[in-house]
Amino acid sequence: MTVILPVSVFADNPNGAILHSNGQGVLVNGNSAPASAAIFANDLIQTQKASSARIEVTGSAATIDPETVVQFQSEELVLDHGSLAVYTRTGMRVRIGCITIIPVNPSGETLYEVTDRDGQVTVHASRDDVYIDAKEKQSKDVQNSSRSKREVVHEGEQKSRGEKCAGAPMKAQNTPGVGALMNSRWALIGGGIAAALVTCLGLCHDDDPISPWKP
Repeated sequence: MTVILPVSVFADNPNGAILHSNGQGVLVNGNSAPASAAIFANDLIQTQKASSARIEVTGSAATIDPETVVQFQSEELVLDHGSLAVYTRTGMRVRIGCITIIPVNPSGETLYEVTDRDGQVTVHASRDDVYIDAKEKQSKDVQNSSRSKREVVHEGEQKSRGEKCAGAPMKAQNTPGVGALMNSRWALIGGGIAAALVTCLGLCHDDDPISPWKP
């Protein structure tokens, strides 16, 4: 249970995911990532040269290519630069500045690749179609602007678009050192032990229950 529980607990958490890597050249919030680490909203993942990583969350997964910086959110990935491939059955999005890539069918299987190099965003739809939404930074009529700037990348197609409103460089949200500790294998195992103890307290004895659920 101490091995299985941590992964299952974090994988089922809608605000968390599991990051897999080879443990070399992959950083989470500026700290070296182990082979498997729990990540949460606003965590910043950076892959260095010749390193890659994979994010797995319920219904979706993303492969992060070398030399990429991306921030994890519960329902989207915010790409600062680099490239990644997303497989999703839950409509996971990718946002780059004012550009957002959105699966056309949020409940269907969609596979697409996004690259951001030198302010040029390229989207390739490998399975099913995706939208490219480009919103102006300042607009009096947001709805009309969004509608006029939306285009479809059909399955098998590739389209590029200039990134005109990139935001400030991303920064890790966690205090230095804290992310590495909480994402370590020992933290995961400790969380599993705690979960097992709580479960056992409620189910593993024949005495009176803690809460009066029995008549």
